[in-house]
Amino acid sequence: MNYRTLSRGLGWFSLALGAAELFGSRRITGALGAKGGEGIVKAFGAREIGAGVGLLQAPAHAARMWGRVAGDALDLGALALVARKSEKRGAVIGAIAFVAGAALLDTIVARGLGEVPQLPANGPAAA
Repeated sequence: MNYRTLSRGLGWFSLALGAAELFGSRRITGALGAKGGEGIVKAFGAREIGAGVGLLQAPAHAARMWGRVAGDALDLGALALVARKSEKRGAVIGAIAFVAGAALLDTIVARGLGEVPQLPANGPAAA
């Protein structure tokens, strides 16, 4: 499995998801029955964009991939809080399932990147 390629793909995914959260926060909170949480969704979107940029700059960097895993944990925690109060529990459960799937993939890639030998910053000639 090519973890670097997967990491790069997840970087692009982070950029797209972050943009959706930044520019569609009202629509997202409305769909989840979480009106008033637009600021949190926008903050999570900015975090996603940062993660995406980091992964595109260094797709073989395991620590940056673990940052996505940490972000997934934040997302799951926020969604769990929303699920307790939302009248749109089905939509929230769907979002939780989606994030849990992403968290699983992120964890697999982060672990895989941690097992791949890293080249020195100056490339193979510096070794």
